[in-house]
Amino acid sequence: MLLPNGIRHLPGYLDRPAQEALVEAIRAVVAEAPLFTPVMPGTGKEMSVRMTNCGSLGWVTDKQHGYRYQPTHPVTGRPWPAMPAQLLDLWRDIAGYETPPEACLVNFYSDDARMGLHQDRDEQDLKAPVLSISLGNTCLFRVGGLNRNDRTLSFKLSSGDIVILGGEGRLCFHGVERIYPATSTLLKNGGRINLTLRRVQP
Repeated sequence: MLLPNGIRHLPGYLDRPAQEALVEAIRAVVAEAPLFTPVMPGTGKEMSVRMTNCGSLGWVTDKQHGYRYQPTHPVTGRPWPAMPAQLLDLWRDIAGYETPPEACLVNFYSDDARMGLHQDRDEQDLKAPVLSISLGNTCLFRVGGLNRNDRTLSFKLSSGDIVILGGEGRLCFHGVERIYPATSTLLKNGGRINLTLRRVQP
C-alpha cells in the first residue's frame, strides 16, 4: 500500500502494556477534563465523537465561534490537564520535530461513530506533523490528497498503531469511515480512542 508522501503508518508500535498505561493516563485526563460533544460551526450539528484535550492548548468547536484552540475547557472553564509523559516521549521519538506538542486531542468513538474527510489546518505551525495514536477497536481510516475530491485509499488501524501526517501529507484530507466492534479488549466498554498530538504555534 503506497501512502501519500509524508504519511507514515507504524502498525503495532505500542505493545499491550504501553497501550494499557496510556489508557490509564487518559482516564486521569478525562477525570479532570470531562468528555464533551463538539458541534459544527454554523449549523450546531453534533459530531458523533465525544472529545477532550490535554496540553497547554485544546481544540474546540461550537456553533458561534467555530474551530479554534483555547487554553481552557469549554464546559468547566478550567485549564486543560498536562500532557502525559508517554505522549511527549512518543513525539520526541518519532515525530521528527524538535519543538514539543502543545495539544493532544482525545477523541472517543463509540462503535457507530465516524469522522468525515477533513484537513487539520487550524494550527499556525503547519511544518509540524500531526501524530495520531489508535487505542481500542479497529477502525477503517481513509486518506486522500490535498483536495477534497482527490482519490482516496482506506486501510485498517488497530490498537497500538500510529500514523504520522507530515511533510507533503500534512494537509491531506483524512477521516474515519467506520469502527469494527469487538476487535479489541483494551477498553472495557468497547469503542475506540484516538489521540492526536499537534504543535499549534510556531
